[in-house]
Amino acid sequence: MQTRPATSTRVVAIDIARGLAIIGMFVAHAVPRANDAELFVDGRSSILFATLAGVSLGIMTGSQHPLGRGQRSDRVVGILVRALFLFLLGLVLSSLHSGIAIILHFYALMFLVLIPLLFLRRWLLGLIGMAFFIGAPLLGAAQGEVDVDQPAFAYFIDYFFLNGTYPVLIWMPFLLAGLIIVRSDLNRPKTQVATTGIGASAAVAGYGAAVVLPGASAAAHSGSIAEVIGSGGLAIALIGALLWLTARQRDVPGRIARGILWPVAATGSMALSVYTLQIMVLAIVVAGGREVDYPGWPLLIWMLVVTLLGASLWRHFLGKGPLERLLASLTRAP
Repeated sequence: MQTRPATSTRVVAIDIARGLAIIGMFVAHAVPRANDAELFVDGRSSILFATLAGVSLGIMTGSQHPLGRGQRSDRVVGILVRALFLFLLGLVLSSLHSGIAIILHFYALMFLVLIPLLFLRRWLLGLIGMAFFIGAPLLGAAQGEVDVDQPAFAYFIDYFFLNGTYPVLIWMPFLLAGLIIVRSDLNRPKTQVATTGIGASAAVAGYGAAVVLPGASAAAHSGSIAEVIGSGGLAIALIGALLWLTARQRDVPGRIARGILWPVAATGSMALSVYTLQIMVLAIVVAGGREVDYPGWPLLIWMLVVTLLGASLWRHFLGKGPLERLLASLTRAP
């Protein structure tokens, strides 16, 4: 009889953060809103996901001790396979016409752009992140709105890299920030506190700029510098706070936090499966004749209860989520 897979090697705080991002997407996709008002979770859940992508790829490639040259090829090939899988899955989910902007194919391209940068020193990652941070929004603004009538290749670059819903080049600082956090050692209290403080300061600076500077905006999906600083800082602060709160050094408080948030962590451990199922459910709702973009509170509550309970039971008895298990088999990951 097969035994239940061990889960002790996972970073619980990262699973919790990923689970919170999933819950945030549930809220953004289901909660009704008046006059298209922006919710707190709009855009920020996706940015948290992107930051966690950098964390995940950093863990895959050696955490605080990057893999040496002779050990990298298998991991890089595995990341390429993951990117291809996510891109194709994103296209499939987009074809369901759920009314939701699918992130997975953008996410896959972010993986590809990050690959050449994975093993650079932290200071160089920071410089490259600053170049993306300053240059990409300006380049996107110069390009203007996506023109559907332009040649196919130009449309692909414009839509996926500059002016789409999740523009890859504008979002690269989030992945680089996640990678830098991992390379700084997730288990060090100094890293946890610094990450929380730096992220909180960036959030205040970004959202504060949107309030006091004429013409500045931190609106969700705007791709503005204020949004990148504010929402990115919020994601970084949340990751740092969860790392500190759930750390083994917290002893009893840490155990309590990990216990209370275990259903959220279980959801985050199979985020791809849960995200895919969510899109399929919403596509069915839309296909059933619902005339509203956001089906409302009953659907949200139902999705949350089923997800948290189902993910907890699946994680306890079966380990990896179904798509995570498939992806692991394709990449020969443990």
